[in-house]
Amino acid sequence: MEQTAPKKRQGSQLIRFLIYLRDRFDLHEGKEDELDTIEYIRKNVEFKGANLWILIFAIFVASIGLNVNSTAVIIGAMLISPLMGPIMGIGLAAGINDFELLKRSLRNLGVAVFIAILTSSIYFFFTPLDDAQSELLARTEPTIWDVLIALFGGLAGIVAGSRKEKSNAIPGVAIATALMPPLCTAGYGLATMNFYYFFGAFYLFFINSVFISLSTYLIVRFMKFPKKEFMDEKKEKRVQTYITLFTLLTIIPSVYLAYGIVVRTLWQEQARRFIQVEMKFPRTQVLNSNFNYSSNPPQIEVMLIGEELDQEILEITKSKAADYNLGGTEIIIQQSGNSSTDLNVLRSDILKDLYERNEEVIRNKDERIALLEEEVANYGQIRALGPEIAQEAKINHPNLRKFTLNRTVLSDLEKAQTDTLLMAFAEFTRKPNTAETNRLLNWLKVRTKSDTVALILK
Repeated sequence: MEQTAPKKRQGSQLIRFLIYLRDRFDLHEGKEDELDTIEYIRKNVEFKGANLWILIFAIFVASIGLNVNSTAVIIGAMLISPLMGPIMGIGLAAGINDFELLKRSLRNLGVAVFIAILTSSIYFFFTPLDDAQSELLARTEPTIWDVLIALFGGLAGIVAGSRKEKSNAIPGVAIATALMPPLCTAGYGLATMNFYYFFGAFYLFFINSVFISLSTYLIVRFMKFPKKEFMDEKKEKRVQTYITLFTLLTIIPSVYLAYGIVVRTLWQEQARRFIQVEMKFPRTQVLNSNFNYSSNPPQIEVMLIGEELDQEILEITKSKAADYNLGGTEIIIQQSGNSSTDLNVLRSDILKDLYERNEEVIRNKDERIALLEEEVANYGQIRALGPEIAQEAKINHPNLRKFTLNRTVLSDLEKAQTDTLLMAFAEFTRKPNTAETNRLLNWLKVRTKSDTVALILK
């Protein structure tokens, strides 16, 4: 009897706690009437008049932001963009079996996408700044994070849209899911005839749109929005069949594509971890690394600099790839194979050169140390940026096969002077023409903020 009373108290406390949680997470609290929410979303589906002009202006703003690599400008463009309306309308229509709303949402989304790509293509065709900046390159290939942001962002958007008091969540969703920049990037790809950019960016927009619509559909069904009623039962069944087929034909390929994105992202993370952990040698370091998941089999290409390693050590290192779930991946390791490029010698030469060039202006030991630390930091920054710049160069120049970037010591034999020079080595699958070579060289100067870059082609 004494044991029964504590058990009852514990049971009642658990029930009260569960009721408390239910009340806290109740989506029906503060919910607007479902018919008002449906009408609110339905009004934002249409693209004509002011909505269409706002979209065009927002596309111009986003394109300029991508062109000048300004994150703030891109965010401003996403804030004023009305693209969320028809995308949420598709999810709502599927959730309430409204075939007419579904057709209207798809038609308006198609118009919006066409206008957006056309506008951005016109801008990028005439702009004098035709280099692809990092903000633009970031929208050429979707990742698992884009899928998750679209899904959870869409959930936040429809929940906020169903409240009596509208919050700033929907503009926030427009920023987080980044619907505008991929369309502008697709326009850039069309204007420059770079179809890798075009299809990659459009693929990102498609994935974002589908998962925002899917999250809207899930919340509409969960909150039991009233479905459209039909006087004719046959017509109702026919509409339900159309809606079901559309939903399946949209979701199944999207889930498959999203799964492929997840697999590729995990492979890239494991490849980076493999290089960071297993490619550590006493007198040899990784100069550059490239990942190519799309090749058959997937490839990891690593360039080493410093003391040349025995083939046996390299084979042992390659065999450890299986521990990182990279069993079917081809590991390609290239070495400098030249004692003159030994890392220790290179470091000492650079430090000696830096000191000799600045000796006259240095007054004391502290100034010497500060100057040398600053110069070494600049050298290390260029070296750290090498892999990132190599990936961007590969996107700009699909025929690029090998690439490395580093500072080197240049001796002027006539003037008996030495100087440090930023040097890039590039190997193409086929020899580039003069225009492409100049484009790569000018892009490297802008990307590295250097007045002079020595480009060696092979």
